[in-house]
Amino acid sequence: MLFFVGVLVVCGSVAGGYMMHGGILLLLWQPTEILIIVGAAFGAFLIANSMHLVMDTGKQLPRAIFGSNKNSALYLDLLGLLYDIFNKARREGMMAVEGDIESPADSGIFTRYPKLLKDKRMVEFIADNLRILTTSNLAPHEIEAMMDVEIETQMHELSEPSHAIHRIADGLPGFGIVAAVLGIVITMQKLGGPPEELGQSVAAALVGTFMGIFLAYGFIGPMSTRLQSVAEEDIKMFECVKAAIVATSNGLPPQMAVEFARKTLFSADRPSFSELETHVRSR
Repeated sequence: MLFFVGVLVVCGSVAGGYMMHGGILLLLWQPTEILIIVGAAFGAFLIANSMHLVMDTGKQLPRAIFGSNKNSALYLDLLGLLYDIFNKARREGMMAVEGDIESPADSGIFTRYPKLLKDKRMVEFIADNLRILTTSNLAPHEIEAMMDVEIETQMHELSEPSHAIHRIADGLPGFGIVAAVLGIVITMQKLGGPPEELGQSVAAALVGTFMGIFLAYGFIGPMSTRLQSVAEEDIKMFECVKAAIVATSNGLPPQMAVEFARKTLFSADRPSFSELETHVRSR
């Protein structure tokens, strides 16, 4: 919702101020200038990035526009999943959760949380690190160091769409200048013609410069910032899991392990202590 409110505010402020100055709004509609700027920017985006990154960016954009799916209910499910696994391991031994780890889709624990089960990246992260916890003799600090390396790699990968869009935002003013220069070239061909026609041609060329700067700072730049926020929200779930696994490797009981995990969450989406306690007791 905030995305669309922001779009209305940006467009309304610029168009409103322009019209209050006596500008004619229709003169800003120059489809050929928009084609040059947007088309060239999109082409540069394709040249600069791999197909994998292009597809990842396309998948992330709807979340940036319509909002992330990370909320208190999802975090409660994540904490509940971790509690169930640790509680089973504490009661029956760590090897009792081996079947859950090896085949999460068939696990009685994982299938209680269908939303989390759809997140393959998160399920793999949980399963891989629990497998290490159950089958190795690594010290807690060694497990933590290994998870930090993976989280750093995940953060780099999740941030790439934001960086790719930011580079396009940096290039848009330049493409606006390209469109303006081409417009001036066309204007020079019309020298000697009616002054009104020359004026319209120069105005159309200047719209190219305006459009490049307007798109860069009004839309594409803020979109890259929003994509970075989506990446940080995603990585927070990995940090949450890391805190719980490290606490468990240090011998803490399941309730305290998930409490360590809860503390890593942003306050806006962090469930309260009583909410978490009620949730895990109700499973």
